Amino acid sequence: MSDVDLSAEQYEQYREAGEILETVLAEAADRVEVGASHLEVAEFAEDRIEELGGAPAFPVNISIDEEASHATPARDDESVFGEEMVCLDIGVHVDGWIADAATTVDLSGNPEMVEAAEDALAAAIDAVEPGVHTGEIGAEIEAAIDSYDLNPVVNLTGHGLAQWDAHTGPNVPNRGLDTGVELQVGDVVAIEPFVTDGSGKVGEGSKTEIYSLVSEGRVRNRQARQVMETVAEAYRELPFAARWLDDARAEMSLRRLTMNDVLRSYPVLKEQDGALVSQAEHTIIVTEDGAEVTTG
Repeated sequence: MSDVDLSAEQYEQYREAGEILETVLAEAADRVEVGASHLEVAEFAEDRIEELGGAPAFPVNISIDEEASHATPARDDESVFGEEMVCLDIGVHVDGWIADAATTVDLSGNPEMVEAAEDALAAAIDAVEPGVHTGEIGAEIEAAIDSYDLNPVVNLTGHGLAQWDAHTGPNVPNRGLDTGVELQVGDVVAIEPFVTDGSGKVGEGSKTEIYSLVSEGRVRNRQARQVMETVAEAYRELPFAARWLDDARAEMSLRRLTMNDVLRSYPVLKEQDGALVSQAEHTIIVTEDGAEVTTG
């Protein structure tokens, strides 16, 4: 993205989404406590987004301990919070214009990991200005995390946000890199440091509850075709949760559509050593003077 040609109204929709998200993320985080239900927290946040005039840009992510991303409750999920590291990652859109933010609630007795993620995010935002290289922002993130004797998750990055696209360029690394791009006035970017006390890489787990539409292909199976049409109308190409579909029998259709490259699946990402992961995230608009944070 460079010198993005968006209208004032479209930037206002980015800001409106951010204001809704700021409220919902704080309210949802307050509900994270030992014994509380994962599913109830996720559904509270998604319902609250709609009450405030937005729509979820993706399912509420509730990542526990070694989980880093793409974890959302199933329809019949009975999980409750224990003495764990809990990352909440929430997205809101207004007419497709997206805000993305995350916070970590520590129930595990490791507050320094939360502080490291928050300090890394603050350092990254302070570094944003027109012409700054994304690798320089990554270096600021890495230095802040190193000061806690912890590690960044190096194969996860921040990312750009566009209408109906929750994960576009430019990528913002969580470590210093020579490769990347220079940010320009008008770029809208989600910066999200991930911190771990492990080696700093994630891999895919076996569980999948999140999908997105890749393309509307020809589908012979009637039920699968109905699921595809429902998804295209309701979510376009934004990620959605299996539990959002009215029909509990849709699981087979989701697998069929994924095998036929109609849908993309998002397996839960886990720290490869089984180590704890924390996260902090804000959405920013690059301005002439630096960064406008839309989500806080």
